[in-house]
Amino acid sequence: MTDNSIRAPATKRTSTSLIYDPKARSIFFQVLTLVILVALVWSIAHNVSVNLARSNTATGFGFLAGRSGFDIGQSLIAYTSDSTYGRAILVGFLNTMMVAVTGIITATIVGFIIGIGRLSKNWLIAKLCTVYVEVFRNIPPLLVIFFWYSGVLAILPQPRDAIQGPLSTFLSNRGLTFPATIWGEGAWILPVAILVGIVVAFVFRTWSVKRQMATGQQLPNGWISAAIIIGLPLLGFIAMGSPLTFDYPVEGRFNLSGGANIRPEFVALYLALSLYTAAFIAEIIRAGIKGVGKGQTEAAAALGVQPGKITRLVVVPQAFRIIIPPLTSQYLNLTKNSSLGVAIGFPELFSTGSTSLNQTGQAVEMITIMLTIYLSISIATSLFMNWFNAKMALVER
Repeated sequence: MTDNSIRAPATKRTSTSLIYDPKARSIFFQVLTLVILVALVWSIAHNVSVNLARSNTATGFGFLAGRSGFDIGQSLIAYTSDSTYGRAILVGFLNTMMVAVTGIITATIVGFIIGIGRLSKNWLIAKLCTVYVEVFRNIPPLLVIFFWYSGVLAILPQPRDAIQGPLSTFLSNRGLTFPATIWGEGAWILPVAILVGIVVAFVFRTWSVKRQMATGQQLPNGWISAAIIIGLPLLGFIAMGSPLTFDYPVEGRFNLSGGANIRPEFVALYLALSLYTAAFIAEIIRAGIKGVGKGQTEAAAALGVQPGKITRLVVVPQAFRIIIPPLTSQYLNLTKNSSLGVAIGFPELFSTGSTSLNQTGQAVEMITIMLTIYLSISIATSLFMNWFNAKMALVER
């Protein structure tokens, strides 16, 4: 009796202590969450497999080697209706990347200009930039796309009445037509020379920074780097006998023939996403600059530094540590918003993937492919921006 009466309270105290132990509770809830997640995934997979078996739908990715049977209006690589579904998805992926890269570059430049303009002491410039930001921030991006596509590009003249610009360019409701480049033998030297030029410019800039830290003498790094990157390909181009000719567009009775064409669907999507995202980037730029201490500007002005150089050399480098993290989110949003191109018939990844899905019925496989590609693009963008953020971070001594 005595032993039992002594042991019972000890067991009760042990169970009570486990309930109130933070570590034990965290392990329990983590295990419980994992079990629920596994059960949910198993339930979804089982339901999908049952439905596929009931509808006699074949599974697997073998359909990617089949003939697509549909045309794509704009492609960066060779494609016909006889190409495979896999190539059609590749075309959509490349078109998505083209919109994303060109849109990010344009949105960054425009957003930086507008963000600086909002802080201008010129009343008119500051108010115009404010109006730009407020207008685009409060309009859905799909409406901006339709504005450019139906409200601006659609009212351009027919190809037979196309607006002729400089350098044999023509603008019509079928897009911008311009001379197409035809590369001859030996053209491979250009991309090689550009790559070598970038490496040499990077090495030179690293050496120049070390030299400046040791001696205090500053070299015109920007001009020298630009001369290296441009000069090496130019010398290689001349040395190979200028292997480049042009196919000029020619006006016909009803249409234009020859040359290359940028379709209005791409132009509308590119302009809409660039200008829409630029409004958000402008606010990020403005907030980053305002986040830099006023004493930094006053100290630079006291040393006699010009206002333009204060912004470029003192304020903006310090603002980067505030700007880059939210800037990453805007880049990801622009990339994902490229899927809105399906509304105007632009053949980006979601559009070509949806067409392939409708023709093959391979819903699970196509959704998996599109999810994987979009996720890979987002992760790659985030990794690059995180690396860039670490490079731009202030180093404490």
